[in-house]
Amino acid sequence: MRRSGPPGSAGDRHWRGSARLALICALAFCTLSLLVDWDAGSLTPLRALLWLTLSAVVGAVLLPQRVCAGPGWLAVRTPWRRRVVHTDALTAVRQYDGPSSHLVLRDAHGNRLELDPRILAANPLLWHELDTGVRRSLERGTLRQGAEVLHRLGERIDDETVQAVLRASGLS
Repeated sequence: MRRSGPPGSAGDRHWRGSARLALICALAFCTLSLLVDWDAGSLTPLRALLWLTLSAVVGAVLLPQRVCAGPGWLAVRTPWRRRVVHTDALTAVRQYDGPSSHLVLRDAHGNRLELDPRILAANPLLWHELDTGVRRSLERGTLRQGAEVLHRLGERIDDETVQAVLRASGLS
C-alpha cells in the first residue's frame, strides 16, 4: 500500500474511494451533457470544450479534501492548496455544527485549517496523531480555547468505536 505523505504519517483510508466517486460523477456529468447536446443536434467543438471544462470543475468541486497527520502536525490538501497546523502548538479549536459540521484548528505559528470531524472518526490513526498533539499543547499551555470540543469529539469517537466492536462481535 502506497502512502501519500512522508514516512510515518497517517492518512485518510477512505479518500481513494471518495475521490473515485467524484471522478465517476464528473465523467457521468460530461457523458450525459455531451449526449444530450449531441441528441439535440447542437453539439459543436466549442460546446464540447465547454462541457469538458464544466465537468472538470464538477470533479474539482466534488474531490474530497485529503487529510494526513504525523508526529506534531496535521495537513489538509484540497485541489487548490495545502494547509498544515502544528498539533503540538495548537492555540484554539472550534467546532461549527450544522449541515456541514467542521473543526477549525489554529496553531501558535498563525496557521489555520478546517476539516470534517467525520474524517477523524473514520480514521483512528489520524485521531491518535491529533490527540497526541493536543495533549502536548495542553502540557505546554498553548491550547487556550477548545479543549472541551476535542474532549467531546474523543468521547464520541470512542463510543462509535465501541459500538462497532460490539456489532462486529455480535454482542449488540
